[in-house]
Amino acid sequence: MSIETFLDSLKYDANGLVAAIVQDIENDEVLMVAWMDREAVRRTLESGRTCFWSRSRQTYWVKGETSGNTQQVKAIYVDCDKDALLIKVEQRGAACHEGYRSCFFRQVGPDGDENVVADKLTEAY
Repeated sequence: MSIETFLDSLKYDANGLVAAIVQDIENDEVLMVAWMDREAVRRTLESGRTCFWSRSRQTYWVKGETSGNTQQVKAIYVDCDKDALLIKVEQRGAACHEGYRSCFFRQVGPDGDENVVADKLTEAY
């Protein structure tokens, strides 16, 4: 299958996006969720680095481009509906823009209270 055939097979939402769940290849920790359009998926496949579409800034961004906290793509999976991607990466440093290893650093209790359950990274791995 060619890259174009794969890109054509994805089911993009009304905004032309698919969800991208990013997971650590070593321990399966979910690091973050972001959005990709056709071009972001292409750039990720071709470069081996995660590239996303920023819905708020309306532009592309490559993880680690400014922070140095990079993601090297090791494997990409597509779900059964072809509307979401699971991207397994080698993570260097924090995945979260708030300085945490994962964007999922808060746990919500039954009462709805949020508790921070992780420490911020003090330095890159």
